[in-house]
Amino acid sequence: MATFTWNIDQLERNTSDNGVVVAHWRCTGVDGDNSTDAYGTASFTPDPSADDFIAFESLTQADVLGWVHAEVSQEDTEAAIQAALNEMATPSTAEGVPW
Repeated sequence: MATFTWNIDQLERNTSDNGVVVAHWRCTGVDGDNSTDAYGTASFTPDPSADDFIAFESLTQADVLGWVHAEVSQEDTEAAIQAALNEMATPSTAEGVPW
């Protein structure tokens, strides 16, 4: 079974209110000697008047990962990475010639 690590690679924000509008995320799976990852983006509509608004300079990676996981299925993403790792470990196809 793989170990999965989620990271935020980049944020895009409105300069007018420091609200984050796009998070670029990456999930990396490692299983033994094999590793692979998935990369994507999640979009948000910040509301500076909302009680739960967090300005850019006050954000933590955990805050943004919470937003991403509300938009992107963590379970499905990790399952797809695990399937790719399984294929690396025991390929279902091979190339070559018999001579």
